[in-house]
Amino acid sequence: MPTDYFANDPRTNHERMLAGDLYIADDPEIARQQQRAMCLMARYQGAEDADTARAILAELLDSVGEGVDVRPPLYVDYGSNITIGARTFVNYHLTALDVARITIGEDCQIGPNVQLLTPTHPVEPGPRRDKLEAALPITIGDNVWLGGGVIVCPGVTIGDNSVIGAGAVVTKDIPADVVAVGNPARVVRGV
Repeated sequence: MPTDYFANDPRTNHERMLAGDLYIADDPEIARQQQRAMCLMARYQGAEDADTARAILAELLDSVGEGVDVRPPLYVDYGSNITIGARTFVNYHLTALDVARITIGEDCQIGPNVQLLTPTHPVEPGPRRDKLEAALPITIGDNVWLGGGVIVCPGVTIGDNSVIGAGAVVTKDIPADVVAVGNPARVVRGV
């Protein structure tokens, strides 16, 4: 007999997801928002001019600052949990799984094939088999440079002015004003 993880919780899975609690992604509202995001991502990739692309990006994401440049393709879960600060440049193939909030500061440089991954899953095999998941927010400070192929894991904050070297896997918070490289990413010097 399957475990009823939510026996005393009247919230929908969507409400649990938004609260950052464990949930199962079988909620109709979750499916509707994911479908909306997929349609907008396809329109964004196919936009024939910058003005049309900018309008679609503004519809897809929660907030897009002035002068933001995001090169398609862009992959998101919802888009509505992502904010990008002014004058930030995002190169091709950003994957931003925004089950929890993703905040990207102003004047950032995001290299190609970067992954910002907020979802988490239980380590225990039973709940994971039962499709439970949750998420932790990611915060990228102002004037941060994420090199190509960087992976930022759930719950990580990267401080202002820091540089993350290409291919690094950021599993823990990175302070402001440092260079971090490797897997797992470690601080190697100040900037």
